[in-house]
Parts: sequence; structure tokens; C-alpha cells
Amino acid sequence: MRSRILAAIAALALPLTLLSAPADAAVQRTTAATFPATVIGEDFPDPDVFEKNGTWYAYSTNNGRGNVPVATASSPNGPWTIRGDAMPGGPSASWAQGGRTWAPDVHPNPDGSFTLTYTAWHKASGRQCIGVATASSALGPFTPLGGQPLICPLDKGGAIDANTFVANDGVRYLAWKNDGNAIGQPSTLWLTRTTNNGTALTGGNTAMLTASGVIEAPDLVQRGSQFVLFYSSGGYTDCNYQTSYATAPSLNGPWTNAFRPLMTTASMDNHVCGPGGADFVGNKVFLHGWVNGSRHLYVADLGWANDFPVVRGSRVRTEAERGTLNHCSVRTGAAGASGGAVAAYIDFADSWVQVSVFAASAGGHTLSVGYANGMGATASHGVVVNGNSQGSISYPAAGWDNWRQASVPVTLNAGWNTVRLTKGTQFAEVDYVEVQ
Repeated sequence: MRSRILAAIAALALPLTLLSAPADAAVQRTTAATFPATVIGEDFPDPDVFEKNGTWYAYSTNNGRGNVPVATASSPNGPWTIRGDAMPGGPSASWAQGGRTWAPDVHPNPDGSFTLTYTAWHKASGRQCIGVATASSALGPFTPLGGQPLICPLDKGGAIDANTFVANDGVRYLAWKNDGNAIGQPSTLWLTRTTNNGTALTGGNTAMLTASGVIEAPDLVQRGSQFVLFYSSGGYTDCNYQTSYATAPSLNGPWTNAFRPLMTTASMDNHVCGPGGADFVGNKVFLHGWVNGSRHLYVADLGWANDFPVVRGSRVRTEAERGTLNHCSVRTGAAGASGGAVAAYIDFADSWVQVSVFAASAGGHTLSVGYANGMGATASHGVVVNGNSQGSISYPAAGWDNWRQASVPVTLNAGWNTVRLTKGTQFAEVDYVEVQ
């Protein structure tokens, strides 16, 4: 079934039609993907970030720097400077106690003030609940409001991880989680309408996603065609923590989970351990990763492929069999292959497989190809990006249906790119293409 003898003979009679770069085209060669960059190399978990008048502000869960550590920078990539504690007086003394002040969310208000929504330790129950504070400066000091929490469903385990969302129509909401995990119950991510300064609730609670395991850190973004709800799952104290997302045509749902997580330790080739607690701001994503018992702050480029998120440095997979195939064909029932089908019989001089891939930003990326090669010798394909040759990729022999991965550096434009794999030496089948 895998014999390539007749195919090889037939290929000799065909003209060579492989694409190559024009003679005057300069091809920039790169050596590796660009992974999220560390911008605060100490404990700075659950980041919330925004830009105001040319200054970037970042806030974190309590640590040795204070109840609500705050840092500033002139650009998202830094350098960042920690400025101190944005809420030095601590959470509301009427209902909360210090020590577990988590996941701050700071949002600029139309009147020039700032609202801080925070999670704190509820004295009466020992659970976590959500409070609110205000300040005239983004650096604080923030003063807690009210004698009771803003959100505190004790029968559902309390509430954590509030995040402000303002829809395109100007209506303001809080996304938050009831902490069912704390009492052995499912947890739900909720959406609640607030006043335009976020200090009071004005509507009922709308359930978005529910899970029996850990689901937390909601961050809601509106795109042209849909709403995107980002969230973290797993335990944040190791590399199993990750970031996923769901989409919906309206805030009332229905919400559909993405087929694969957006950011995992594996999707970033172990460059970030447990990427989570993410905040998506314009064309950047801020996240924390586990480093020797603390969570450091990272930043990465963010792009939108038809209103679906792409993070630079995190692998995005495209199935080869769903691309455009020329003088080759799809083989179904491919044991062990991603999706059960592959691009096969790429055996002739004019055979090629082409897929569209999206890059969050321009520059050097890593192209990885899932392949099988049972020829007993190394095979190869030519790599053509946006019509220009970028060399070739080699596939060491490992047997048919024994799927392996090979990688090469490529240069991509920001946005959509075409990647074409052309007939090279020997023969190989292609399962998928990944870009990071």
C-alpha cells in the first residue's frame, strides 16, 4: 500500500514546476520562534493591565509588595517598574480581612476616576468575596466602598476573579466566578451588569460557562462577529495551568469551547510553565507563569484570525488535509494521525500541499510539520511561504503511520500567510502544520 516505485517512475516524466523565490527577492532567515517575554521577573500573579495617556499600568494579587501591587511602563514590553501598593489600607475592614486579596481589576471611569474590583477574605464565612474601591489616580490609594461585598454568593462557595467588560454599546458588566471549587461543587463564570462606574450592580446574573473542575480568571472581549470569553483551568501551582476560550454570537450565548486550549506549557515548548491568569489588551496578552514557587509576568503579541485569537509563541495547528492539494490526495483512516486523515501521495514534481496560517506579528516563527516517512531514508519537502522559497524541511525515517514532527525557521508577515510544501526527496505524508 505504501509502495512508491510507480509514483517515482511517473514523476520522472513530469516537468519540474516547484515554486521558488524571484531572483531579486531577499529572504530573511530566522532561527527560532518568539516566545512570551518576561517583563516582571518576580511574583506578580493574576495581572490586570491597561493603558492611559501613554502610561501602562499593571496590578497583581497580593504578595510581599502589598495588597494590590501596581507597576507602570511606557510600553507593554517594558521596562516595568513596581510602584508600590495601590490599596495600602487593605480591603474593606467592615467585611474583609487582609491576607487573601486576589485578582484586582482596575478600570478607568468616564469621569476620570478609577474603580478597583478585588477579591478578599470574607471574615464572617472564611470564603472569598468580591469588593469594590475607587481612587482619583491609577496608582491609588484606592478606598474600599460599602459595608458589604459587591458579590458574595456564599451558598455557591463565594466569588472571585472579577473582570470589567464594556460592550461596544457602552454597557458595563463584571465577569466573575462563583468559587464552587472551594466547597466541592461546580463553578460557573457569570456576567452581571453594573453602573457606568462599576461600583454597583444593576442587573441579574447570566451564566456563561460551568465546569466541575477548576475554571477561573474570566476575561471577555468583543470582536466584530462574536464575543470571546477567555478563562484559565487547572492548578496554578504547576505547569498544568492553561488558558482556553469560548465564543458566542451574543452575551446570552450559547458558548462554544475552542477545540484546543489557546496557551499551554506544551504549546509554548516549555518556555512558560502554566500560562494563565491572562489579560487580553489590544494586540497584547499579559499572563503569569509558574517560576520556582512564584508567578512571573509575561507579555506576548496577540492577533485575531477571523475574530479568533492567536498568541505569538503558542502553537496553532492547521490540518494538512483541509488545505489545498495539487496532484496528491487525502488519505483517511490514518491510524494515529491528528483528525484521522492526512495529505498523502505527494509523489510528483508538481505535487504540493498548501495551507493558510496566521501570524500575530511579523518576523521569525517556527514551522512544525507532523509527518510519517516509511522510506527507510530521510525525506524532504520544499517550503514556500507567500510564494517565496524558504528552503526545505527534512523528515527522518520512522515508518508509515508512525507520526513524528520536524521543524524549520520561517519568516511570516503579520496576518494571513500561505505555506506550501512541495515535492522534495523521497516520500512522506503530512498530518498537520503548526506555527508558533
